[in-house]
Amino acid sequence: MTPTAGPRTNWAGNITFGAPDFYRPASVGELRTVVARARQLRVLGTGHSFNDMADSPGAQVSLAGLPPEVEIDSAASLVRVAAGLSYASLAGQLDRHGFALRNLASLPHISVAGACATGTHGSGPANQNLSAAVTGLELVTADGDVVELSRGDAACPGAAVHLGALGAVTHLILELVPSFEVSQRVYEGLPLDVLDDHFAAIMASGYSVSMFTDWRAPRLTQLWIKSRTEDGPPAIETEPWFTAAPAPSTRHPVPGMPPETCTQQLGVPGPWFERLPHFKPEFTPSAGDELQTEYLLPAEHAVPAQHALRQVSERIAAALRICEIRMIAADELWLSPAYRQDSVAFHFTWLPDTAAVLPVVSLVERQLAPFGPRPHWGKIFSIPAADLHASYDRLPDFLDLARHYDPAGKFRNAYTARCLGR
Repeated sequence: MTPTAGPRTNWAGNITFGAPDFYRPASVGELRTVVARARQLRVLGTGHSFNDMADSPGAQVSLAGLPPEVEIDSAASLVRVAAGLSYASLAGQLDRHGFALRNLASLPHISVAGACATGTHGSGPANQNLSAAVTGLELVTADGDVVELSRGDAACPGAAVHLGALGAVTHLILELVPSFEVSQRVYEGLPLDVLDDHFAAIMASGYSVSMFTDWRAPRLTQLWIKSRTEDGPPAIETEPWFTAAPAPSTRHPVPGMPPETCTQQLGVPGPWFERLPHFKPEFTPSAGDELQTEYLLPAEHAVPAQHALRQVSERIAAALRICEIRMIAADELWLSPAYRQDSVAFHFTWLPDTAAVLPVVSLVERQLAPFGPRPHWGKIFSIPAADLHASYDRLPDFLDLARHYDPAGKFRNAYTARCLGR
């Protein structure tokens, strides 16, 4: 294949990729050739990471040109899906066959492979992150060979969240559940003090729950509760302490953004893939004029962490579009931010001003430091590799896995050196 050149950026535009060569193979055979010939290489998904994870001093390759294969095994409740597909492209096909994924992220636009590689998640105390659905994967390793891993292999829990360090994933096998319906309700103005005694009850009040605050006042700007239709409206509506008001019309979580881009609310039931994401796939959720940071902490620290952030709320608010708080169930994936701990996630959507945001990111990390924060691998963070090694006791095993599949370091880059010490 002949590479193409020219400046490329991530979705937000805060990263201009330096890789001199760019490839978009149309088949796995072409991909194998590109990988085998490259001196160094990284895979680019939908570009929704806010750091240099996907950049390379050599070649960059997109999987979006591979055949969009979706093979459903109804008897086993599994799907084999091409890595470059987005969740929006996959979900409707699954639903037409009576199947669903357990959960989805806020954006259905992101690629299946990229979301799983970075430990991306949705919400719900009983819902694990998206990579926990991976029962197998196929990847092209540094020498151009195709390797298949399945859940029974010792390496599979290490490969599911792989940060692009093992090779170029071509297909994933995901476990499925029967299709289900969801209704979504938005509430406004719940005082933050209510969280002191009722945080767990609120987070357990729906299948997927998101709290939003702009940190400009001691209250949640919005509370999004997504319930399986068979469960009915949230029971907390009748609790005397639940003083939030139902939103009278569709809302966007970011103030000033058009609500038409958001999924149906007001309790109207619909298929899982049209309610679990916050945003509709036919709209770009914003112009990309934002930066993002996220930290996952042990769930038991949710309330004290919220108080720690309130201590610096004015500094946070000055650089913020919106903050989202969610819950994620524990898993066994070596580099998952929810590895072996039920987690609370504090997600920050910042203004598109790197110079103003980075000092606030450092401030947030200092405030959360007592609670053992694990950053989302695809967001902006400054936690050093030594602290990440302390947070992930299987990280040395992952590095051994990377050396096994990539002994010469073809898939290494500045990101892996900075974050993994490799």
